[in-house]
Amino acid sequence: MVDVSSKKSSLRTARAQATLRVGKEIIQKIKNNELQTKKGPVFQTAILAGVMGAKKTSELIPLCHPLGLEDCQVQISIKANKIIINTLAIVTGKTGVEMEALTAASVAALTVYDMCKALSHDTVIEEIKLLEKTGGKRDFKRI
Repeated sequence: MVDVSSKKSSLRTARAQATLRVGKEIIQKIKNNELQTKKGPVFQTAILAGVMGAKKTSELIPLCHPLGLEDCQVQISIKANKIIINTLAIVTGKTGVEMEALTAASVAALTVYDMCKALSHDTVIEEIKLLEKTGGKRDFKRI
C-alpha cells in the first residue's frame, strides 16, 4: 500500500466511462421500455451495481486504500447501438478516487452484459476509461 500519511486531504473527483456495443434488438427493447429481466430493470440494476462496486473497490483491488465516498453517480445513456455508462466519484481525502470511478463503470457494464446475455451474446464491452480527475498533485482530463 502506498504511504499517504504525509499528504494533505483535499477534494478529489474522478469521472470514468464504459462503452458497450449491443445488438439492435436490445437497443429497441430498451427504447420501448421492454427490457425487464428476473433481476429487475436493466439500467436501474446496473446503476445500483456500479455504486455498490465503487464502495467495495478496496476489497477488489489489492492494496487500494479504502475510501469513504462522499458521492458516487452512475448515468446510462444510449447512442446509436452503444450503451454509454458515465460515473462520477467524489471524496475528500489523501488519495485519488479514480479506481472507484473506474470500478463503478466496470461493474455497471458487467451488470448490463449479464442481464442482456440471454437476448444476445453479441454484446461487447468495448472500452473502460478514466475521463478526468481533480485533486492531488495534478489534474487529468482526457481530450
